[in-house]
Amino acid sequence: MEGMQENPQESSSFAPGSEEPTDSGRGSEVLPPEESEGCARPVETTPKKLCGYLSKFGGKGPIRGWKSRWFFYDENKCHLYYSRTAQDANPLDSIDLSSAVFDCKADAEEGTFEIKTPGRIITLKATTKQVMLYWLQQLQMKRWEFHNSPPAPSATLDAALAGNGPTLRLELEQEEAELEEFLCPVKTPTGLVGVAAALQPAPAMPLALQNISLKHLGTEIQNTMYNIRGNKQSQGTGHRPPGEDSPLIGEPQREEQPSPPDPSAPGKGPADSLKPTLKSSLTTNLIQKAKRQNNTFPLFAEGLTRNRTAQEKALALEQQVLMLTKELKSQKELVRILHKALEAAQQEKRASSAYLAAAEDKDRLELVRHKVRQIADLGRRVEALEQEREILTQTASLLEQQVQELQQHVQLLMEKNQAKQQVICMLSEKVTQDFLHPPNQPPEPSDAADRDFLSQQEKMEHLKDDIEAYRTQNHFLNSEIHQVTKIWRRVAEKEKALLMKCAYLQAKNCQVESKYLAGLRRLQEAVGNEASECSELLRQLIQEALQWEASDASADGVELSPISEYDEYGFLTVPNYEVEDLKLLAKIQALEVRSHHLLAHEAVERPLRDRWAALGELTPSVELKQLLRAGVSCEHRPRVWRWLVHLRIQHLQAPGRYQELLSRGQACKHPAARQIELDLNRTFPNNKHFTCPTSSFPDKLRRVLLAFSWQNPSIGYCQGLNRLAAIALLVLDEEESAFWCLVAIVETIMPADYYSKTLTASQVDQRVLQDLLSEKLPRLMAHLGQHRVDLSFITFNWFLVVFADSLISNILLQVWDAFLYEGTKVLFRYALAIFKYNEEEILRLQDSLEIYQYLRFFTKTICNSGKLRNIAFNDMNPFPMKQLQQLRTVHRERLEAELRELEQFKAEYLETRASLVPVVPEGCTSEDEGEA
Repeated sequence: MEGMQENPQESSSFAPGSEEPTDSGRGSEVLPPEESEGCARPVETTPKKLCGYLSKFGGKGPIRGWKSRWFFYDENKCHLYYSRTAQDANPLDSIDLSSAVFDCKADAEEGTFEIKTPGRIITLKATTKQVMLYWLQQLQMKRWEFHNSPPAPSATLDAALAGNGPTLRLELEQEEAELEEFLCPVKTPTGLVGVAAALQPAPAMPLALQNISLKHLGTEIQNTMYNIRGNKQSQGTGHRPPGEDSPLIGEPQREEQPSPPDPSAPGKGPADSLKPTLKSSLTTNLIQKAKRQNNTFPLFAEGLTRNRTAQEKALALEQQVLMLTKELKSQKELVRILHKALEAAQQEKRASSAYLAAAEDKDRLELVRHKVRQIADLGRRVEALEQEREILTQTASLLEQQVQELQQHVQLLMEKNQAKQQVICMLSEKVTQDFLHPPNQPPEPSDAADRDFLSQQEKMEHLKDDIEAYRTQNHFLNSEIHQVTKIWRRVAEKEKALLMKCAYLQAKNCQVESKYLAGLRRLQEAVGNEASECSELLRQLIQEALQWEASDASADGVELSPISEYDEYGFLTVPNYEVEDLKLLAKIQALEVRSHHLLAHEAVERPLRDRWAALGELTPSVELKQLLRAGVSCEHRPRVWRWLVHLRIQHLQAPGRYQELLSRGQACKHPAARQIELDLNRTFPNNKHFTCPTSSFPDKLRRVLLAFSWQNPSIGYCQGLNRLAAIALLVLDEEESAFWCLVAIVETIMPADYYSKTLTASQVDQRVLQDLLSEKLPRLMAHLGQHRVDLSFITFNWFLVVFADSLISNILLQVWDAFLYEGTKVLFRYALAIFKYNEEEILRLQDSLEIYQYLRFFTKTICNSGKLRNIAFNDMNPFPMKQLQQLRTVHRERLEAELRELEQFKAEYLETRASLVPVVPEGCTSEDEGEA
């Protein structure tokens, strides 16, 4: 805050232990010669203390009006304190400038300006217009300094300024240069502001009672008693003649004048008699000054002294010792905190070692309880950060409202100024025409003409004054808007940093809780169904964990980066498991989803959105391929999918084709219409767009499927097409676009006969997947083969509907992003990656029933899309397309041979059945006899 004060005269008046000239007390009143010429004024000439007398409008009833007050700015708190006089010990009140804006009205009384805070509006008046502009500029600069560089601790302020002096000075010079574009720096009013103003008598008021603050009557009484006590002490300790009424500032100077006693003459009586008096006087004076310095309101004992005496220097050194002592205490506290952190880390290490080495479940449960306490501590830290964020949000909203009000006010003033300028121009033209072409009328008396001319001239002078006042007001308001906007941006940046920090802490908290629940699940599997005290305690802990909800934890604070029940496309963010034993697993998954969402929001999603925004026109390239594999952001996905679909079906697409197919469906009912109607209610039961009775998506899906059944009569409709069309509808939100997306998948991306009645190509891909699993994951396939597990029961539906209903929505759509561009090869990559992702979990299962039960839902437990994508496109390499085509050819030939053999067996059976003569058993009647 004090980086602007570089004047050696002024800095020496306040810096502890510094040398100063003889007339340092008047340093703030002496102006450099160049200040009187032009408007540019160096930053160094600014008084170190922003203080002075102003009139404040306030009061109630008969005593309502202007009151003289002494104002003083505190750099540490960015508060403007005020009291009745400069000598008062306690302030009457203060004004918080950190969130305040300043305003001056051209039509108000001269020298009047306003300070608007979120809670109130303070109206002040300076003696002259120059003093008003000086106060406004200085308050702007002080507010900017406070927001630009947070105040350092008082003990280390000098070191901080010494280390960052050039940077801070450069920023302040840049800020002053920007403000000069709006309003030139105002010269320092001599004797009206700064420490020199404290030497002047307080402005007189018409009535003594009018200047007293009844609202702060207790503070007024304390200040009066303090002044009376100070005067008595100064009279009792200041060795002056009775008739000399010298102020307090002369005391230290007189105490230093007596020469010290000569050591060679120890028997001098007068010197010996003066020693106790001088010592007691010095002690009293130092204590009195220390009390004044440490008071709530910073007084001006050091500013009122004309010359620095040895006693003052000693007092300054004592203050410096006090500051260094405080700094030493703070450093010791820091060391103590670091020791605690080190002990906590060591304790954590010991706890982990003890958990691994524990042989009994009781010891492990005790360690789990320790983890619970750590989770509670993290939760409290998150709540504190959330409260801080809420305060910053409120401050930012208030500043934004104030900026909007100022902008409206400036617009009105500019319109008013423009209207006045037009009136002035019209009057000037009229006066000029009257002088050049006087009207043909009888000459008026000379006295009347002179009076009219003088009145017109007076009006013009008034208008010029108004124009100048409005111009000054506009310049100041422009500078105020400029600075408030910069402060608002800085507050927004701080809020963003706090939000990121809170999101990171919440993610870590979710991870710790997820690990805790996973540990409970492992213990539950280890204990099994044994009835014991340990199992009962474990069951109780699991029940408490299932009942605990994140909303209960954040009831007292603001939820940051909340995850709603449904995502952007209407899917449930966490699946709802119906099996009771899987509720703990669902809870773990919910925490993992939230953790990944919080960590990936700023680190992954924002850079990805920026890359898609900067991509421009879409063209096939390696860069586009990598971007599609990483996933498309929600706002760009509809545009990208339309381009990908058009790339696939541009040779099939015809204008008006979709409407033509709809018309055909209305004219004639398709045979597959009944099956389509049955499947509509079974489409995505976990998506709100297809379960809500008032949603339009089921009707759109019905029309898309009917149009496709007419588009491709060889397929008509196959179960699974409803899910493909539903995904396209959710993303593209247009029926025709979703229809062509379905056409692109079935007719161009997928192999032929993939959705035929025999599903030949689908069966081929399942056999190809078995071969690839045996090659890439031999250990897993050996384990599944040992337990006779057929994966086609699980994976057949993955390929048929492109993982719809299998993966969580954000990972599913990333699979589709790459699938629409690269084709079916992506399906094999992700199928292998899913098994690789959960390989260790499957290998731990030793029963075929448990394996099948786990395979039913294990894809929903995958939350880390980055890890899955890395396995699919990196760990599964090499993955040549040529190999995939060869495997498909081999297995298709085998499958067709098997189908031909099956058809041959079927034909032989029918021939044998037809050659047999039907024989009616005894006691039974044939159908013909029964009818007769």
